[in-house]
Amino acid sequence: MCGSPSPDPGPEAGPAGGVGRVVALDDLLGVARGIVRQDEVRRTAAGFIGYGATKPGERVLIGVDSQTDPDLTHAVAQALREMGARVDIVVAQVEDDREFEDLDEIRVAMRRRPWVEEPRRWEGTPWVEELARSRGYDLLIHGKGGAIPKVEHRYEGFPWVVKDHFAAEPNLFPRDLHRLINERTWSRITANTGARLLLTDPEGTDVRLTILDAPFRDGTRHDYGLSPKWGHLMAHPPTPIGPDDDTTGVIAGTLNHFSRPFPRIEVDIERARMTGIRGGGAYGAAWRDLEEESRNTSYPCFPEPGLFWIWEIAIGTNPKIVRPSNIRSLSSGGFEWERRRAGIIHCGIGTRWRSSEEVWAGERHLLYGHLHVHLMSATLIVQTATGDIPVIEGGRLSAYDDPDVRDLAARYGDPDQLLHDDWVPEIPGITVPGDYADYARDPARWVYGG
Repeated sequence: MCGSPSPDPGPEAGPAGGVGRVVALDDLLGVARGIVRQDEVRRTAAGFIGYGATKPGERVLIGVDSQTDPDLTHAVAQALREMGARVDIVVAQVEDDREFEDLDEIRVAMRRRPWVEEPRRWEGTPWVEELARSRGYDLLIHGKGGAIPKVEHRYEGFPWVVKDHFAAEPNLFPRDLHRLINERTWSRITANTGARLLLTDPEGTDVRLTILDAPFRDGTRHDYGLSPKWGHLMAHPPTPIGPDDDTTGVIAGTLNHFSRPFPRIEVDIERARMTGIRGGGAYGAAWRDLEEESRNTSYPCFPEPGLFWIWEIAIGTNPKIVRPSNIRSLSSGGFEWERRRAGIIHCGIGTRWRSSEEVWAGERHLLYGHLHVHLMSATLIVQTATGDIPVIEGGRLSAYDDPDVRDLAARYGDPDQLLHDDWVPEIPGITVPGDYADYARDPARWVYGG
């Protein structure tokens, strides 16, 4: 269906303490006009978003779901029409908005049949993608996260759900500066193959791994190459996992992409394979059941049986991302949005979205998908023979201090302001005063404010 801009929505309501930063239609249009002129990257819907290759007369399809604020889609559509494009909007019906529950991450991430029959929340909807292909659209704008499929037409993401996501600061952050931050962060890893990575977090994560050479070469079995996924830098390469992967340690936290915060979980990893789970409340118990179900399944992407192998240690890189004010509701997008914030790491354990192994599992009605734990104040160090190289220190990207990054930031204003994380997660005993043990037992009470 097609749409036109809605009236000014007025002040945006949120939970106690929440502040919507963009409310007026003129503000939305201002941000949208900047976004549509940004370069197109077509590498991931998690990082750089832009539709700048659009030419007058081209046909654009915007596909969102019914939880997406229509003012956002209308603003983007109007900005594209101002560039001369012909724009249609389709809205896929999803469940009514509600508060998060303990197992929402599992409901949206795990499957036992082909994803084309039951698409997951972040990936593209098959019928929308087919509509774009069959009707000859030049550009499809669709999908909240994950890799962009290889298609003949242009395809870019639409990661915003609520107005809090659409603030100018993160979406119009200087593109060349953001790219340089990504490159300087990424090069600390790729320039040191053979070295050791040490990943820690005050919530209890302690993981060590070797930076393998093969996954970072162009044309390898990983099809990964040297190009970073902007805004989603991979400190561990994606599947397939080889027998030489020595990632070992424990991952701990209280948040994932798309569920109610859970009591602190500990996930044991040995040579990339998950070997145990402790805690995690209902989320941890359900995860343990999934591990038991898949324990003896031999997936084509893993060297031994079992579904839950770590492949995603992904670094956010945008310093201006802020948690949305309606975070307790599905329509906030959950904690998936904030994992884009610079220095936050999310760990993914299982199969890779839309990969060949997921096609294989879906055809056989076997369990597939991956689950997450977020690291909110991580430290990531490259340990070399000549000394340690910091990548992240206490949730802050070390690349902010690189002279060329600061010099480029100075062209746009005060480097200290531009290279400053606008939002720091409040974790008692870690980033704010309090008792972490109390927080870890019931983090939802703290995050949701009551």
